[in-house]
Amino acid sequence: MSLANTLEASRRAANDLLSKLQSPLLLFFRLYVGWVFFSSGLWKINNWEQNLAVFEYEYAVPLLNYEVAAYLATFGELVFPIFLLTGFGTRFAAIAISFINIVAVISYYATLAKGAGLALHQLYGAMLLVSIVYGGGFFSIDQWFKSKKPD
Repeated sequence: MSLANTLEASRRAANDLLSKLQSPLLLFFRLYVGWVFFSSGLWKINNWEQNLAVFEYEYAVPLLNYEVAAYLATFGELVFPIFLLTGFGTRFAAIAISFINIVAVISYYATLAKGAGLALHQLYGAMLLVSIVYGGGFFSIDQWFKSKKPD
């Protein structure tokens, strides 16, 4: 076997392995980011008065009344992560959560930039971008619907 054939066989084997890891990685990204945002929504709903105070005095949400922003953020953090976690409408859910993530960074930038918060939001954004580009992967309701669709 020539060197070129050996290298090509190694490349193919590595490519096959990485292809098999794509869906588990997509599932991990969906579960991780979905849980982070859902947990945040649960905190908001369970500490509603404190949540309103944070939105009124600490966050500087542009263009919205603090109360409207609190309701929208809580709704978004409780609903869209469920879609993301299950892989139902994965791309739509990832886009919606990305919007929440961007607004959070803009509204809370001064505090996030002081610690690791900004880096975490960048990580969430990267994971969400992967979900937007590749969808839910094999372990998703989207894939189940796709497999049931007649050709």
